Amino acid sequence: MRVDQLGTGEPDLAIVGAVHGDEPCGVRAIDWLLETQPPVSQPVELIVANERALAQGVRYVDADLNRSFQYVEPGAHEADLAEQLRERIRHKTVLSIHSTQSTSDPFAIVSGLDDGVAPIVAGLSVEAVVDAGPPTAGRIFDTSSTVVEVEAGLQGSEAAAENARSLAEEFLIATGALQGSVSHQAHPLFELGSAISKPPATDYEVRVENFAPVDEGEVFATADDRPIRAEEAFWPVLLSAEGYQDILGYRGQKQGSVPLP
Repeated sequence: MRVDQLGTGEPDLAIVGAVHGDEPCGVRAIDWLLETQPPVSQPVELIVANERALAQGVRYVDADLNRSFQYVEPGAHEADLAEQLRERIRHKTVLSIHSTQSTSDPFAIVSGLDDGVAPIVAGLSVEAVVDAGPPTAGRIFDTSSTVVEVEAGLQGSEAAAENARSLAEEFLIATGALQGSVSHQAHPLFELGSAISKPPATDYEVRVENFAPVDEGEVFATADDRPIRAEEAFWPVLLSAEGYQDILGYRGQKQGSVPLP
């Protein structure tokens, strides 16, 4: 784990990149902040989480770090890393930067809109906000901290790196650490629903857009050219052919908009 800091003193804010080693956009944003040294009015901790996975260009070494904050097999590289990261971000307000294979447009993922989360996400340039509900599966939300995750764009793309830099700067402005104007937006809010399992197949294709409504009975994907129809209406979230090993994504439901400050 690499830890740097903007400003002096004990930070209450943190920006985290490389929770997944094959998502370098957050590291690009952190390196940009260190190079430009913006005049922050309060200290900000900058954390490159899984350096070993980043160096290998893989999602993780032994276990998914973003599923390791409850339990992971002792001895796994990410087991110790999760505890180190938990201590680093304890009681801080955190921006955790990721990328995805589902959409090129940035969006945010939160665990509820309390604890100052709503005004932060309202100040970010994102397509949508996804409420993942109470912390589950050992995600970074399962820490004593206030966390906003952002998916900055398509994994490995230059656009994702550029978006990550913009989102990091907007986070600093939204939290008052950096001077700048905040353009609050009432982003559409989605509830993260159940996972969509992948049927056995070699090739998968997604035929709908994320955050666009899918009607009951509509073909939203194929598995080896076999149609996969919606059993009920839903809004796709993190839907992609290759993003996950066992699932295509999630059935979301629209819940209105993020309240403006």
